[in-house]
Amino acid sequence: MGASSSTEQPATAEQRELENIAASTGALPLLRKSFSNLSDPQTNAISVQTLQQCFHLCYEDPVCESQQKPESFPRLLDHLGSSIVDLFFLSEKGGINWLGFLGGYVKCCGRMSTSMSLNILLRIFAMAVKKLGLSSNLEFEPDDADCKINGSLLPSDLLLLLWMCWAMLWNVRTLKSSERKGNLLLPDINHLVLSAVVACAEVDGSFDLWNCNIIGLDVQLPVGKFLNWAITTAPILSDCLTQYVNRRLQISVLAEDEAGSSESISGDMSPNASQALLLTRGRAWAISLAPRSTITEEILKLCFSADIVGTDENLLYRSSTHGKGLNRFWSNVEGYHGPLLVLISANSEDAYQDNNKARKWIIGALTQQGFENKDTFYGSSGNLYAISPIFHVFSPSGKEKNYVYSHLHPTGRVYESHPKPVGIAFGGTTTNERVFIDEDFAKLTVRHHAMDKTYQPGSLIPNQGFLPVEALISEVEVWGLGGKTAKEVQDSYKKREELFTEQRRKVDLKTFATWDDSPEKMMMDMMGDPNRVQREDR
Repeated sequence: MGASSSTEQPATAEQRELENIAASTGALPLLRKSFSNLSDPQTNAISVQTLQQCFHLCYEDPVCESQQKPESFPRLLDHLGSSIVDLFFLSEKGGINWLGFLGGYVKCCGRMSTSMSLNILLRIFAMAVKKLGLSSNLEFEPDDADCKINGSLLPSDLLLLLWMCWAMLWNVRTLKSSERKGNLLLPDINHLVLSAVVACAEVDGSFDLWNCNIIGLDVQLPVGKFLNWAITTAPILSDCLTQYVNRRLQISVLAEDEAGSSESISGDMSPNASQALLLTRGRAWAISLAPRSTITEEILKLCFSADIVGTDENLLYRSSTHGKGLNRFWSNVEGYHGPLLVLISANSEDAYQDNNKARKWIIGALTQQGFENKDTFYGSSGNLYAISPIFHVFSPSGKEKNYVYSHLHPTGRVYESHPKPVGIAFGGTTTNERVFIDEDFAKLTVRHHAMDKTYQPGSLIPNQGFLPVEALISEVEVWGLGGKTAKEVQDSYKKREELFTEQRRKVDLKTFATWDDSPEKMMMDMMGDPNRVQREDR
């Protein structure tokens, strides 16, 4: 067994090196336990079939949010476990010994660069496609230490690859150890696929992002350009493999009550369960794939919740529910001191020329702190997002710090020769904001990135030119990503404000000692004879 074999026989230099690498990832104790549990005591090795079954992933009839669903995807998942084992875990005559088990884990889940992790993910995908009997345009150099890849991907291939990564994460975060099968919900991720298509392929200006058939789209995505896109837009995509392998090894070792915090999904699994919200599972997952930050885990909780529609504690404001306008918005987000995700759905005014096909788009903004009523920009960090119909993330450029602007009408009537804009903005400068929402939440203004030095350049909406784009807002959502602590602090703040408001409304009649001192007596005297001479008390 893994632990005993290294003590009964002197460890070789190769074994010590592999154990040190595995220990640096924190997985060495898990590897020892899983090898002890999976190996045959007589041969002190794991059979190939046993390890393939350990990594086996099977969902017979996944539920898909999108209408575009490749029929081959469930069968592709059937070959995931065998592809992992065949590629990385070397088998000898008696099976996979401790050295082969360690080496296989280090090859697929050890510490490595993002590009190398993505290469490994592509190798597993290509192997599974080959086992399925389908053709692939990916070519690998087997003798190359860096595992260089040549060839290209079709948009349909990329859809299968992304769904394979999603299925691994879904299995990690939703399936209990006692369950070998469960339900799988596949999100609509066309915005992610189109992001890669636009970045990697040569498409002209007539390319229709709204009515695009991903499965039937015949464009080649060169693998080199795809890797550059993935490193920029979805750098933590390959983390799903490490999480999946670790989870499956944990299930092979731990009992049901110790198998972690995964919960079986039992909520609404219908395809349209989350489509009413701007933050669908697919959009939330795309945001979580951006460079890792403090909100990654909170976003993933929304992705894999049993019912994303019922997560009321995270949805702080929704214009169709709470009402439009800056005051309604402020009453729901005030007092929340934590990261916030703002999503805005709108369409350009000229879209009404075709009433049957008003093309809506969605953009978003992430702030690392709550909103404040200021007439200047503020904030410490944040991101802008183009979310639908195409996804892209715009991280801080580091040149300026005009992350957020949120200004309400002044409470006192003070004359201002140059009044500051009333509304919410992200990036740019005052009166030249990159994204500006007016106080009525009726109109959205999106300006060219040349006006903004805070966020990275790029188009937030399709076919955006240099002139400002004015759009009609259809929906605004604000999601709190600060966890339970931030929500509890906001609830306490709201209760305290309600108490102060109630106290200000009350008039304590005991402060008026007699009828002659009461305000009612004073008003009646004034109404009776306002010119009557009264003696002044001195």
